[in-house]
Amino acid sequence: MRNPQFTPLDLRDWKRGQMFYYFAKMAPTGYSLTVDVDITRMLAACREAGVKFFPAYLWLVTRCLNLQTEFRIAEKEGQIGYYDFLTPLYASFHEDDKTFSLMWTEFREEFGEFYRAYLENQKCYGDNHGVLCQNQTVPPENAYTVSCVPWISFRSFSVHSYGDKPYYFPSVEAGRYYESGGKTLIPLSITCHHAAADGYHVKCFLDAFQESADNFAYFLTETSGRNG
Repeated sequence: MRNPQFTPLDLRDWKRGQMFYYFAKMAPTGYSLTVDVDITRMLAACREAGVKFFPAYLWLVTRCLNLQTEFRIAEKEGQIGYYDFLTPLYASFHEDDKTFSLMWTEFREEFGEFYRAYLENQKCYGDNHGVLCQNQTVPPENAYTVSCVPWISFRSFSVHSYGDKPYYFPSVEAGRYYESGGKTLIPLSITCHHAAADGYHVKCFLDAFQESADNFAYFLTETSGRNG
């Protein structure tokens, strides 16, 4: 396991320092956006390679979020800063009793490495029930929430439960994909704390996600033929 590196920020020098203070302290604000994303080529590439779509989705979302510092903002021991990478914390569904457990797989730059780690996690902990199924291990400090509601194609999805916690990571949720106009589309929702990220950053994330989804076969080079 890699230890995530945390870099402190000085709000006086950070270009978003004033904006961060305003939306974190003076007018705490969060927002959600839901869009339909074209996964036609990504889904086809996964099927051809025998790769499960869900871990591919987890990896791609995390990769695209990691491209921007604004999505990696956090508070550690009272200090605002950012991590060098995020790790996906996701729901593992149990068919036997229709509950779910939280699981995480450390992000790896190479999809094949992440995919193998995901499958190993499922093998070791997938049948464990309870909120934390990985032997009750606490999620890593750089873990953000990403999941999927595969039974529902929604037009909007939002989560705004910050409470008193200084939590600035985004949350991402996908719905059931569907066919429209010869394309396969998936509803994708991202919820952000406005102190950390603006609409422009979400736009950049969505652009990166779409471009990478269209060319996902490139990331499957070393994973082709591996079934899960």
